[in-house]
Amino acid sequence: MSSSPLALAATKRHVYMVLSPRSLGYARLALATLLANSDEPLHLRLVTDSAADKQALTDILAELQPDPRHTTGVHSEAELADIAATRFARLPHLRAFREGHPCWRKITDPALLADSGQEMVLLDPDLYFPNRFRFEPTPATGLLLMWQQPNCLLPPEVVRAAIDAGIPLARHVDIGVSHWRLDADGSDLAWTDDLLGTLQAKLGTPLPRMMHVEAIVWAAIAMHGGGGYLDPAEWVCWRRSQSKRVLGKLGFGGGRLLDAEPWPRMKCFHAGGEAKWWLAEHKSAAAPSSLLRPGRITPFVPLTPARYGRE
Repeated sequence: MSSSPLALAATKRHVYMVLSPRSLGYARLALATLLANSDEPLHLRLVTDSAADKQALTDILAELQPDPRHTTGVHSEAELADIAATRFARLPHLRAFREGHPCWRKITDPALLADSGQEMVLLDPDLYFPNRFRFEPTPATGLLLMWQQPNCLLPPEVVRAAIDAGIPLARHVDIGVSHWRLDADGSDLAWTDDLLGTLQAKLGTPLPRMMHVEAIVWAAIAMHGGGGYLDPAEWVCWRRSQSKRVLGKLGFGGGRLLDAEPWPRMKCFHAGGEAKWWLAEHKSAAAPSSLLRPGRITPFVPLTPARYGRE
């Protein structure tokens, strides 16, 4: 007997990406590999800016011809602004945060589309899914984040404002892939609104309009709500190590540097910085793997003032 449409919809993973068409030089590969290699049906929603951007992304999704198990949608800023006016009516700091750097909408806008208690798997556009994979189970409470060495907590004045205000932060956070499930009573959003207000009050100025501030907010939410890091052997972050710098100086191109990554064991590769432009040059010699078992989750590591000072 075939499943009903409602039953099939309930089994889809709810996945979000904040995306501008200007990023499609690399993001197209993220979308293509996500839709081709996910072993689970997805409900993918793209969040963008203008009506023209919405049409451009709708056209790209049609060109990719995703597996019919998947469903997709594209939402413009204006459409979500109407929802924000109601849902964030008593959350002034979240409303202001949503109007800051475009990357910050990865925190605010999926929360406008998700039902209470529903999972949100949040993706950056500079990802690559080289193998057949499944996302990890989203916990009932708290976050899952990728692990990064050393950290991406910038700018320092915002990190120090958090530390001075007694706000615990997680260390090693990478936000290429994040799992979040909001509390049904809205307390997660209320707490995040208070966090943003505390940070701004401690700074004495509005938050600097830099994309990295998003990671600081995630690091605070992580320590407040719990959860843990995705297995860094399977959810891999690009790191421009000293050896890779040397190889680059010796004439190794970006594609060759990526060829050396351990692709057969990866569920996802976060190609931060320059690496996102090299993905199209990468030629893997290995046949795709099938990585369907849940990976290990390790507890968040707190960031100490002394450690941040050294880093």
